[in-house]
Amino acid sequence: MDIEFVRSRFIKHFDGKTGNIYTSPGRINLIGEHTDYNGGYVFPGAVDKGIMAEIRANGTEDTVMAYSIDNKDRVDFKLSDPNGPKAQWARYVYGTALEMKKLGVPVKGFNIAFAGDVPLGAGMSSSAAMTSCFGYGLNDVFGGNASQWDIVLAGQATEHNYIGVNCGIMDEFASVFGKAGCLMRLDCRSREFEYFPFKPDGYRLVLVDSVVKHQLSGSPYNDRRRSCENVVKHIQDKHPEGKFETLRDCTWEQLDEVRSEVGEEDYKRAKFVLGEKDRVLAVCDALNEGDYEKVGEMMYQTHEGLSKEYEVSCEELDFLNQIAKENGVTGSRIMGGGFGGCTINLVRNDIYSKFIADAKKRFNEKYGHEPKVYDVNIGDGSRKLC
Repeated sequence: MDIEFVRSRFIKHFDGKTGNIYTSPGRINLIGEHTDYNGGYVFPGAVDKGIMAEIRANGTEDTVMAYSIDNKDRVDFKLSDPNGPKAQWARYVYGTALEMKKLGVPVKGFNIAFAGDVPLGAGMSSSAAMTSCFGYGLNDVFGGNASQWDIVLAGQATEHNYIGVNCGIMDEFASVFGKAGCLMRLDCRSREFEYFPFKPDGYRLVLVDSVVKHQLSGSPYNDRRRSCENVVKHIQDKHPEGKFETLRDCTWEQLDEVRSEVGEEDYKRAKFVLGEKDRVLAVCDALNEGDYEKVGEMMYQTHEGLSKEYEVSCEELDFLNQIAKENGVTGSRIMGGGFGGCTINLVRNDIYSKFIADAKKRFNEKYGHEPKVYDVNIGDGSRKLC
């Protein structure tokens, strides 16, 4: 991302004055998918691609002038407007500003121009990069005292209240707290986290992007969250003496007890989440022991669960996963919310070129286009650039 390019757009579309420039990254998640809103563990890291924004107070009480460089679209709105702007990208600006105001940050009118190089649709969470960047920047510009966790939770609230996606905290957490050369194990219930150095000798992480996104009716993300909540409710009803807030609190035995009551679909989805909780902890142990083969084994198990139990994969992603297996890739799985996007792959350096060439060739033969390939470099979280 080019600072001078963002600055030139800011100057062109506003009054020629400059502000401060901030950036927040997208993220990858090595393992721990759909566990954040179930109170479990995740294992993300920030990447070296993200959102960059220039922000300056414009002297008005509540008028925001926002320009999306990538969309070539400008929207002006007032923070006092209860409806907010219609353009979805502008609602991220609007929602983040209002959530920061709730935290006591004295946000007033401002100008903002922003752009991103997070690959859209690849499951790297460009939306969290936006809210993290905007929240971090507004806190700095207006002299707020918001903590890093405040910014994370403001980003999550923006997704919930202004976009309509009931996401967990992993994406915003990784974007704000990221650290170059490290992955992070986050306990999504207690918010305790630990950095794990991730510099696997002889391996590399690579995303293989199917460049497909299946449009499904309704909200499949929220549907799966409701499935998990339904299972928890039934377990709580059966065990009133206990306290069951999320699937994190439930055991395998308790899940089996309610299987016939919740139905097979909800049972399978809960089964995946409990298994994923165990797999994240297994990966932590494996990394401490330097056992990347074990890490890869857990990644393949996660893909199988996401495909067959949580049912968020698709034909193209299953095909990419199969190609990875046949090429001897150490680990491979779907990454992100699902129904398209990319696989994340832990690949030995000595087979990397062969794997990528085979994946491009076979995917193109079957689907008529090559997948995109992104090598992953683990980077820093939200910060001020100038």
